[in-house]
Amino acid sequence: MQIIFIVILVIVAIVVLSCINVVPQAKAYVVERLGGYQTTWGVGIHFKMPLIDRVAKRVILKEQVVDFAPQPVITKDNVTMRIDTVIFFQITDPKLYAYGVENPIVAIENLTATTLRNIIGELELDETLTSRETINTKMRASLDSATDPWGIKVNRVELKNIIPPAAIQDAMEKQMKAEREKRESILRSQGEKESAILVAQGKKEAAILDAEADKAAAILKAEATKEATIREAEGQAQAIMAVQKAKADGIRMLNEAGATKQVIQLKSLEAFERASDGRATKIIIPSEIQSLAGLVTSVKEVAKNE
Repeated sequence: MQIIFIVILVIVAIVVLSCINVVPQAKAYVVERLGGYQTTWGVGIHFKMPLIDRVAKRVILKEQVVDFAPQPVITKDNVTMRIDTVIFFQITDPKLYAYGVENPIVAIENLTATTLRNIIGELELDETLTSRETINTKMRASLDSATDPWGIKVNRVELKNIIPPAAIQDAMEKQMKAEREKRESILRSQGEKESAILVAQGKKEAAILDAEADKAAAILKAEATKEATIREAEGQAQAIMAVQKAKADGIRMLNEAGATKQVIQLKSLEAFERASDGRATKIIIPSEIQSLAGLVTSVKEVAKNE
């Protein structure tokens, strides 16, 4: 009897413990009672009725990422390519997620494929390759609207790879190569043009500098000639002043010595003789000095006759 009682207690304890549930962070439990939806448990400890309540769905509330395989699509200009997408989604309503659709991930994948075909079918090849952001925005808006009844919010859609046919890839590579060669030719011609312009500017600046140097040299030469002329004139003026001063001193000394008028005239004659110094072609002599000169000549002739 005691053994049966202990077994019953153990069974009761196990049942009671099984009715205690702890919901971790970023998760939610959908609870059913007798097969129907009862409630949704959030984070914390919860108790359920034994035998009649059960956890029907454990839902992850964190943002999730799913990478779908490449899907074949046809552009507006009838080019078949393969595109794979990456979907970032988050469950916002665990009840709708549990009861809205049988397999939410498969449903999203199929919805993504059909939406992608609709969008790409309105674009040509070149637009498809250059309009990733536009395609991402349209797909996110369409998927988010379609998945609202499933309790799912699509946060972001990215085109992972766009794979055109091999022939298109070859043509694109040849086109890119031609574009690169074209840009290279343009850059080379622009470089040669800029180099020629710089050389011409350098020659122009060198010519300007040479002209300025010649002008400066001419100015310096003219200033030097001017300075030499000024100094030469100053020297001649000083020499004349010295001669005049010497004459004035001589006359003053004669006057102080009491020289006669004839002696002064004779000194004047000697001064004219020194002034001519054999270089003058014509000398104008005052009449007083001429008479004195005649007297001197007569004296010299008398002295020779004697």
